[in-house]
Amino acid sequence: MDLYAELIRNNMVDVVIATGATIVDMDFFEGLGHKHYQALEIPDDDTLRSLYIDRIYDTYIDEEQLQDCDFTINKIANSLEPRAYSSRAFIREMGKYLQEHGKKDNSLVKLAYEHDVPIFCPAFVDSSAGFGLVKHQVDRAKEGQPYMVLDAIADFRELTDIKIKAGTTGLLMIGGGVPKNFIQDTVVCAEILGHEDVEVHKYAVQITVADVRDGACSSSTLQEAASWGKVNTGIEQMVFAEAGSVMPLLASDAYHRGHWKARAKRGWAKLFAA
Repeated sequence: MDLYAELIRNNMVDVVIATGATIVDMDFFEGLGHKHYQALEIPDDDTLRSLYIDRIYDTYIDEEQLQDCDFTINKIANSLEPRAYSSRAFIREMGKYLQEHGKKDNSLVKLAYEHDVPIFCPAFVDSSAGFGLVKHQVDRAKEGQPYMVLDAIADFRELTDIKIKAGTTGLLMIGGGVPKNFIQDTVVCAEILGHEDVEVHKYAVQITVADVRDGACSSSTLQEAASWGKVNTGIEQMVFAEAGSVMPLLASDAYHRGHWKARAKRGWAKLFAA
């Protein structure tokens, strides 16, 4: 996450589309001062459960700290006007919270807030945030009070607005799944809204370890996306590799080329009132 944070800090990323697990359970969680731990051997999971330790492959987190993250999300939701918010708008509030109360300067969510880089999570509640938001709605409903909701349609509309205004765009996709399909679909959505002159994404690079044989979203080729009119078949590259080994090389190369130094800041978050 520190690598992606540095890309934002140095004006090398304009928009982020991610999973809720990445934004909440990894970055926001650590932004609050909590930690992830690793072990050389995988202990018995029943033992971990008895110790209130949650396992993510070879990474471990304290369940009580994760619950603190849940309740912080609940606290943020309770502080907002009860209306519909895109995930971008809510994550912006998370960044604002970290700016005031956070414990980690290099938080992706915090830096994105400070640099006007919008973050979208189309499956936001599929993360620790979901628990805090459900509690917000249930508690407010019991009190007979209105509550905030997340508007997934607004996510799609706002991201399409950015695509329309940006003109020429390129994609760097780590993994796949919902974020991958979500960003590619903005071209089709723009056309449906009457912007028939919208450019396909000029280039696209995907780094994945997913096997193409099952035809799943994470492994679907970028050439396949070209058949939908989403990306340019001439400038696309599938990289079948583990992102943790490839991304530092790509980021280092882009950083040392230095083009970011004179690059105009886009500030796409300023397109939206909240």
